[in-house]
Amino acid sequence: MAVVRQTTVHGAAREIGLTQTGVTQRIRALERQLGTTLFTRSRKGMHPTPEGEALFRYCQSAKALEGQLLSFLHNDVHDATVRLTLTGPSSIMRCRVIPGASEVLNTWPNIKFTFNLNDDESALKQIKGGTAQLGILNRDEVVNELDSKLLKPVVSILVGPAAWKKRSITDIVKTETIVDFNASDDATFAFLKRHDLFELCNQERHLANNIDALASLVAQGRGYSVLTRDLAESLMAQGKIVDIHPGHEMRSDVALVWYPRHEMPDYFGALIKAIK
Repeated sequence: MAVVRQTTVHGAAREIGLTQTGVTQRIRALERQLGTTLFTRSRKGMHPTPEGEALFRYCQSAKALEGQLLSFLHNDVHDATVRLTLTGPSSIMRCRVIPGASEVLNTWPNIKFTFNLNDDESALKQIKGGTAQLGILNRDEVVNELDSKLLKPVVSILVGPAAWKKRSITDIVKTETIVDFNASDDATFAFLKRHDLFELCNQERHLANNIDALASLVAQGRGYSVLTRDLAESLMAQGKIVDIHPGHEMRSDVALVWYPRHEMPDYFGALIKAIK
């Protein structure tokens, strides 16, 4: 609606408090989702196609919800439901993001969360497409158009089944199979390279794109993997897995990211503060 009113991405971005790139990404994502072109673009600006005009009329009818919208914009979320989507790697989501979000619900119980635990792709695509409002990225993935908060580093360790506790790391790496999330997951390889073990390892892997399935395979003695210390500690306490290379770890810098907001609602700021 802002692009139709302003006829330019620049004007729309200024009106709604996002970057021009953020507006463009959302328009493109919407066009992909609907399978149609919403605007024609020229040096004179952006003009809605017939399909864009139809969507604009639909959006205008949604103004009937203006009362609820105004209460949302003025942070009065005690009487209006607000839905937020948070996305990131499953280990960080489970150990940090979900507990932090749960704290916020003590003050704002009408917020409804969607937690997208995603180990297959970066959260950046979802943030840019507008399908998530907050995401966890590796520090080197953070782009200038986003606001960010550096979180505590992720500390990862190499784990195997409890039965391997007395085996040497050299023996394990030479003879056992790695378990990773998918073919592009290089966390275990990175750990082995950092500690001069990669040249010894069997690079054929089991792949399980679910953290519970991956941990189960390790606990059953089907291989070894890298897990965050936060997640591994609970499984080690249950006697299911062990640190097979004690005293060695891998640290990764991660950040919480979101699109800049000129007027940040109180609940949004509290959520950012709660996620460590």
